[in-house]
Amino acid sequence: MPRIAGVSIPDNKRIVISLTYIYGIGQSLSKQILAEAKIDQSKKASELNKEETIQLRDIIEKKYKTEGGLKRVIMMNVKRLKDIGTYRGIRHAHGLPVNGQHTKTNSRTVRGNVRKTVGSGRKAAPAPK
Repeated sequence: MPRIAGVSIPDNKRIVISLTYIYGIGQSLSKQILAEAKIDQSKKASELNKEETIQLRDIIEKKYKTEGGLKRVIMMNVKRLKDIGTYRGIRHAHGLPVNGQHTKTNSRTVRGNVRKTVGSGRKAAPAPK
């Protein structure tokens, strides 16, 4: 398993897909990186030689923010929004959807699958003895 940017990428997949296992690299960026390194996209990760792996590692580490560095930048951006008190910052602080989604029914993933609906209010009749 080649190790790039602190992540062991899977051997059995094509390299264009394997690179997407790194946080911050999607398919389009993966294709750009491979084009820059002049590596065939249909190659599997296990077929890469040592020089190609080193070349990929250098391109990714020097040009792009990935993994911990990217997560830190995103966290600081959210913290800045909270500190200056923007609408989006308040939504982040309260754990609500930030990008304008409806909240009456469709915010279960952000709110942690909270179900606050109650039945009809009638209790079941006690079972006869």
